[in-house]
Amino acid sequence: MLLTLAQWLHSDASFLRVFNYLTFRALMANLTALVIGLSCGPWVIRKLTAMKVGQAVRTDGPQTHLVKSGTPTMGGVLILIAITVSTLLWANLSNRFIWIVLLVTIGFGIIGWVDDYRKVVYKDPRGMSSREKYFWQSVIGLFAALYLAFSVSEANNLKVFELFVSWVRNGFPMGLPSKADLLLPFLKSVRYPLGVFGFIALTYFVIVGSSNAVNLTDGLDGLVIMPVVLVGGALGIFAYVMGNAVYSKYLLFPHIPGAGELLVFCSAMGGAGLAFLWYNTHPAQVFMGDVGALALGGALGTVAVIVRQEVVLFVMGGVFVVETMSVMLQVAWFKFTKRRYGEGRRIFKMAPLHHHFELSGWKETQVVVRFWIITLMLVLVGLSTLKLR
Repeated sequence: MLLTLAQWLHSDASFLRVFNYLTFRALMANLTALVIGLSCGPWVIRKLTAMKVGQAVRTDGPQTHLVKSGTPTMGGVLILIAITVSTLLWANLSNRFIWIVLLVTIGFGIIGWVDDYRKVVYKDPRGMSSREKYFWQSVIGLFAALYLAFSVSEANNLKVFELFVSWVRNGFPMGLPSKADLLLPFLKSVRYPLGVFGFIALTYFVIVGSSNAVNLTDGLDGLVIMPVVLVGGALGIFAYVMGNAVYSKYLLFPHIPGAGELLVFCSAMGGAGLAFLWYNTHPAQVFMGDVGALALGGALGTVAVIVRQEVVLFVMGGVFVVETMSVMLQVAWFKFTKRRYGEGRRIFKMAPLHHHFELSGWKETQVVVRFWIITLMLVLVGLSTLKLR
């Protein structure tokens, strides 16, 4: 929005040309989201408290968590407000990638809001049923996957439409331009053609999987938001490289026109996340809830697909991956042993994994900070793939 206004007025005020610089707008998006989050935080917390949307705490978990009962949840709406307003102010609104990422983020946020609302307002512990939640996640994920299958390879929506029409007219061929190939980190000459259906399937699993992985990780004060900020910041750097013809050629990455604008979105997400951490740090004044966790996970997955770094996201988001695997292994082993021995057994003291460490004697703040440190290390490994190829 501000970019369009600056371009209209720059002939009368030459200093407005600074708005043409992507890095300047990314910095301002970060600061804007940070200010919005910090200034609106108390108001949002008061509103959530007035709505009586207090968090219910599991009685079978660490006993230290019982004092958190009644803390306002659904605070992720603060993050979504800050991200959306900041992105709309500072991003190039003619950019196709900005809109698809916002659509996924807000769409998953709405799913999370409905789920949280049913849990805390209607006192329904199930919230949305798993089938209903996954259905709506799949609708949004498949729509995004279908659009990105063609938009990643082309420069604008007109060419995206032309490529889609050509695909339909030619009888749904499998091939896509090489820009849509799956890239492997540390290997500069190895890439795997996915084809249209392969790209759609991979994108669907990345977006929906990332959304649910971040949601499962959200269980301790401040645990999930800092890894989201770190991973999102790294993906913003990848977006800047992919969107720049010079840098992408030098670093042997495919040039994806328009991808650089996602740096603004990732910067806004970082600012909004840090503002939320101000109120979510231990002891938390507000919890994120599904409205924030599902949305942020979906956003990370969508950006990773656009910049062709799905595998790197898997590495940088290792904390999210391990937390998700701990739940899957725990459930699978419990069901297997119950069938085999008549009594369900557990691998971990409690899943997700952060609760296992708590029950093993770690303090909550120790778990959180150590998971942050691990994420920082993994993000640095991911960023090293920019050059080590």
